Amino acid sequence: MLLSILVILIIGLLLPQNLKMPVKGATASDYHANSYWYYPWGRSVTHKGVDVFAAKGTPVTASTYGLVLFAGDIPVGGKVVVLLGPKWRLHYYAHLDEINTKHFALVSSKSLLGTVGTSGNAAGKAAHLHYSMVTVIPYIWRIDSDRQGWKKMFYLNPIVYF
Repeated sequence: MLLSILVILIIGLLLPQNLKMPVKGATASDYHANSYWYYPWGRSVTHKGVDVFAAKGTPVTASTYGLVLFAGDIPVGGKVVVLLGPKWRLHYYAHLDEINTKHFALVSSKSLLGTVGTSGNAAGKAAHLHYSMVTVIPYIWRIDSDRQGWKKMFYLNPIVYF
């Protein structure tokens, strides 16, 4: 049993991500390259993702293949999708206008997850997708003295993968 779990963990780590920009047609000019780990940032203190700006209703596809763990509403993120992808990483898509997937759906980088919007705490702001990547296996060596620097062992900068 323990060997089976170890094999599954290793396979998950070895799977390639092949990350793609999740907002259709977005380029580097649609997000700020220094927005990851930006301080100060409202109630969350530090911005732990990237905001990709686009017209409301622009398609949002999965940035990689994986399993949808959650598709629904939460107070701050609004309409969100959480995807478990390769390397045991969670991909968080927030402020969607529409959700076009369901819990436990298997998706590819061509799968439509939803559309860009202003839900949650993005209400009244420009339409955008907040995209974050979180590892469930802590990268302890990434901890530093920044505000909330201990959280860097979990949050990854998605901008470097685009």
